[in-house]
Amino acid sequence: MPVSAAQFQRCLDSQELPAVVLIASNEPLLRLEAADAFRAAARKQGFAEREVFDVDGASFDWSRVSQSAHAMSLFASRRIIELRLPSGRPSKDGEAFIQSFCAQPTPDVLLLIVADEWSKKHEKPWSTAVDQQGMFLLLWPLKAQEMAGWLGRRLRAHGLHATDEAIAQLVERVEGNLLAAAQEIDKLVLLQPGGMMDETQMASLVADSARFDVFSMTEAAIQSDPARALRILASLRAEGQLVPALLSWPTLQIQALLSIAEADERGGNVAQAMKNARIWDSKVEEFKRALRRGDRAHYQALLVQCAHIERIGKGREAGDPWQEMERLLVALAQGRNARRLLRSA
Repeated sequence: MPVSAAQFQRCLDSQELPAVVLIASNEPLLRLEAADAFRAAARKQGFAEREVFDVDGASFDWSRVSQSAHAMSLFASRRIIELRLPSGRPSKDGEAFIQSFCAQPTPDVLLLIVADEWSKKHEKPWSTAVDQQGMFLLLWPLKAQEMAGWLGRRLRAHGLHATDEAIAQLVERVEGNLLAAAQEIDKLVLLQPGGMMDETQMASLVADSARFDVFSMTEAAIQSDPARALRILASLRAEGQLVPALLSWPTLQIQALLSIAEADERGGNVAQAMKNARIWDSKVEEFKRALRRGDRAHYQALLVQCAHIERIGKGREAGDPWQEMERLLVALAQGRNARRLLRSA
């Protein structure tokens, strides 16, 4: 049966990771953070290489995964093979590969399977094999009554404390959106150095307008309107916002563009890639135009720029985070022609 989040964490803290792990959740933030935690634990144990396969339908060639799993590493290091399985349903060839790997894992290789969808209908012999021979983490979306507890634990994990009334205020602000909640808490870490936050302090620190302006700023860049994106950024700066608190949403949108560009480059189903990235129907045309302006290499360079900005914000690298943020937005808006602005160019 699936392990709990606490059991999963204890396993990550142990000396030996299971050879195969399945992480399934309809909630993007929970899925992303669990996968990140597994990768980090694997890196600590010497799994330095990682190869990612996006399983984009029945036409996916599973022989590529099998060959990779049994190939010798060029660098003689331990490896992670990651399968991104948006539908949670591998083909018959995929089921056969996973069951075979569970029965006889390849030494020095970890198999990480990340599924975006899960229900009782997804329970098949392959997932049973993972459950029996490895580890299966199933994370259900939070219920409304669980939100306050989740926010309280996340605040404490970041060294913050808040009254029940303040947490209720935050619950009302984020309206069940875990990604928005995570962004707000990241902002609170920067704005509130310590102490107990009450309802009044929470209301003053968490501003609806700032969150929506970040969305508008990113939307303007994706719509190829750099002037508007820069005006919004300047407004946020004048309001006293900090760059690290503004970076999460642009990064996620660039990650979505990269995954779609990768599907397009290998001749995959772009429409399905859009669905997998949870792009709203009203935004599909905007994203298609963005893909015409930039290819996989361009969006990979933008992600490198995001990481550079984050390191500056944390004091790990020298530089002006606002100037680098401006470069990111202009390069996102203008496409490959503006890649020269980026540090990785």
